[in-house]
Amino acid sequence: MTVVTRFAPSPTGFLHIGGARTALFNWLFSKHHGGKFMLRIEDTDRKRSTPEAVEAILDGLKWLELNWDGETYFQSQHMDRHVAVVNDLLASGNAYRCYCSPEELAEMRETAKSEGRSIRYDGRWRDRDPSEAPAGVSPAIRLKAPQDGETVIEDLVQGAVRVANSQLDDMILLRSDGTPTYMLSVVVDDHDMGITHVIRGDDHLTNASRQTQLFQACGWKVPVFAHIPLIHGADGQKLSKRHGALGVDAYRDMGYLPAALRNYLLRLGWSHGDDEIIETDQAIEWFDMDSVGKAAARFDFAKLDSINSHYLRAADPAALAQMVMEKLAGKIPDDQRDIVRERLAQGLPALAQRVKSLNELVENAGIYVAAPQYPLANAKAAKLLDAAGVDILARFSEALAGIETWTDEAPEEAARQTVAEQNVGLGALAQPMRAALTGSNASPGIFEVIGILGKDETLARLKQVPGMQGALKVICPPANSAL
Repeated sequence: MTVVTRFAPSPTGFLHIGGARTALFNWLFSKHHGGKFMLRIEDTDRKRSTPEAVEAILDGLKWLELNWDGETYFQSQHMDRHVAVVNDLLASGNAYRCYCSPEELAEMRETAKSEGRSIRYDGRWRDRDPSEAPAGVSPAIRLKAPQDGETVIEDLVQGAVRVANSQLDDMILLRSDGTPTYMLSVVVDDHDMGITHVIRGDDHLTNASRQTQLFQACGWKVPVFAHIPLIHGADGQKLSKRHGALGVDAYRDMGYLPAALRNYLLRLGWSHGDDEIIETDQAIEWFDMDSVGKAAARFDFAKLDSINSHYLRAADPAALAQMVMEKLAGKIPDDQRDIVRERLAQGLPALAQRVKSLNELVENAGIYVAAPQYPLANAKAAKLLDAAGVDILARFSEALAGIETWTDEAPEEAARQTVAEQNVGLGALAQPMRAALTGSNASPGIFEVIGILGKDETLARLKQVPGMQGALKVICPPANSAL
């Protein structure tokens, strides 16, 4: 048997984090078993479904790199098939027409409520002859569900789930206006798509028994169910926006990497010993439903940040540079893009050691993108460019300009020569140099920065420091100067 799983979101909003984890578990399970992962858009609620939401779901899955097999299946395109299945059920006696008016159903609910009973349809049209139907009433079509015994779900996560059939009423399959219900559409689509395993949140567990009855009434094989616990906030409460119940696009905008988010979501409710960092290939090899816990997972931004930091440090420099370039789209002149890309590929690995998000990395990478703008926004850096700082920078600039053979060691040799001549420590030059080249009082090793910027860019940035031109003229006056 080829394993076939599916992710079946309703396009009424963004791809939220819980849905992303459900998609991931389905994707990993299918990959682990060498099967297929399908995408179904459950868009039969035309009033609430929007093209924008569909696009957000597709974009979110693509960004997470959870690629599905085959074409996207849109539920709304198969409503005729859903209706045809109900007609077959009517013909086989497994469904019937219910002519209850809205008023009768409301009275039924109120009576059950007043008597302390569960609100269920009482089956009054189950065995009545349609000839008794009131005039002008369009019937709903209901499943003629079994009334004795029990329906058993052998769930891969929850274990055996037993429900007495007396607790399940005859659910509606087609509304009185002829439109299919969610329960009908899901079952027909799962059968027609060849879904073998239904992996979804445990908020759907109550639906599984009813859907099993419908599969059986149609004479179809029931898929294997696996209902995974929902995600809660760090405080154990239902996940909300303050906990992290955001769209996948929000995590992308906050600077999380797709591989990091996949790794984090994988560990929300699934484990493999004490392993925390699990690369995708390893996840595919290890993943199965027997390691999914029954308790709700708790969302923890600190843990997500830690995992994201790891993936930033471990990222391929060229790939990291491309991600930063994409974040900076439109801010780099076209004729500078290749130069900046090369600088980033060299400089980002060091910068990535100290950040938690791609956004932080983009901000820190500004030192390789453009020269500092004056006056400096960083007050501490600005103080370093006083008269003494400018004077020693001017002397270093002359030494740097005189380097004929540029090597990795040459800038530091020129710096040490400069401070030796001025009888000061290296810090007296390194600190104002850092401010002049990066606009900050903190950066990676300043000679690493110079090596990445190169001789021409370094000299150009030094010359932009306020007062630098005057200092250079004093240090190197023209040949005819009286000084």
